Amino acid sequence: MAAYVKTSCSWVPRFISYRGLSSLNSNLRDARDLLIKYNGGTVDLVKDTTTGIATISLNNTGKKNALTGKMMVELADNITELETWSDGKGLILTGAEGSFCSGGDLDFVKKVLTPELGFQMSCFMHDTLSRLHQLPLISVALVQGGAFGGGAELTTACDFRTMTESARIGFVNIKMGVITGFSGGTRLTRILGQRKALDILCSGRSLDCNDAKTIGLADLVIPNTDSLDNTKSWLIKNYCSWDTEMIRRVKQVTLAAAEMDIEASLAQERILFSELWGGPAQKAAVSKNLKHN
Repeated sequence: MAAYVKTSCSWVPRFISYRGLSSLNSNLRDARDLLIKYNGGTVDLVKDTTTGIATISLNNTGKKNALTGKMMVELADNITELETWSDGKGLILTGAEGSFCSGGDLDFVKKVLTPELGFQMSCFMHDTLSRLHQLPLISVALVQGGAFGGGAELTTACDFRTMTESARIGFVNIKMGVITGFSGGTRLTRILGQRKALDILCSGRSLDCNDAKTIGLADLVIPNTDSLDNTKSWLIKNYCSWDTEMIRRVKQVTLAAAEMDIEASLAQERILFSELWGGPAQKAAVSKNLKHN
C-alpha cells in the first residue's frame, strides 16, 4: 500500500506494509478526528439477540446512502461494538430506502481532495473493513438499488453478497479519476482472481445481479420485495442455525487459512478444534447417534 511522504516538491508514494499501518493507532485517531467533522447521514446497528443476527444499515436520505466522514466513523464504532458481542452469529450490511451505497458523498469528497487527507481516510477505512471482515460472524452484504465506487468496495469486506433483481454493483472508481481506496481492489481480487478483478476494475462497468452471480461476486439473487427478511432467512437456514461457538470457530478457521501461512493456520485450527472437543454441542450430537446420508 502506498503512503504519501512530503518532499521538497510534492507528495510522493512510499510503499509500506498494511501490517505496519494497522499498528499506528495515532494515525487512526487523527483520521477519526478528521472524518467526524463532516456531518450527514447515520449508520445504524440493530442486534437481534433471539437469532444472533445483527444488521448495519447505511442511511443518508436523498443521497442514496453516500458516505460522509461521520458515517465512516459510525461504521467503525458499530464494528467495535460487534467485536465484543459474544452472542452474535451473523451480520447483514445493507442500506436504507431501497439503495445500498452510491460511494462517497460528493459534498464531503470535495472538502478532502488532497493526497494527505485521502491517505488518512483510506487508512481509516482499510482498518474498519479489515475488522468487519475479521468479525467471528458470518457476514452478508445485501445489495439493493446501487452499490457504486466505495459502496461496491464495502460489499467485498463481507463473506457473502445477496442482490435484489434490480440491483447493480459497479467499481466505477476509475471513471472518477481514482482507484479503489477502501481496500476493494485487494478484496475483489481475492474473491474473483486477478484476471476477473482487473477486467472489472479497469472497465468501470456496473454489473447486474445475473452478471455478478455468473462471475461469482453475488451468491444469491432475491426478489426486490422483502429483501432483508429473505436475506436473513437465507443466512440463518444455511449458516447460522448451529451452536454459536461452532459458527464463530468455523469463521476463525477460514480467516486463518486465508490470511496466515499454512503451519500457523493449522496450529490455529488445532486450538479451535480442541476448545470444542468434548463440549456440550458435541456430547449432545453424540448422544443422538446421528446417521448421515
